[in-house]
Amino acid sequence: MKYLVIYEPTSTGYSASVPDLPGCVATDGTREEAEQQIREAIKFHIEGPAGVR
Repeated sequence: MKYLVIYEPTSTGYSASVPDLPGCVATDGTREEAEQQIREAIKFHIEGPAGVR
């Protein structure tokens, strides 16, 4: 599944959010790092913590 991700520059780097997944956000120092963080956040948001079902 694909999700729209909105990236915004901040005073310390970039933030990323997913409008279709409320509360799914990430921040980091560069856009590339924020992209990696939001990918992990999306996965966690959908699957939940490892080992918890």
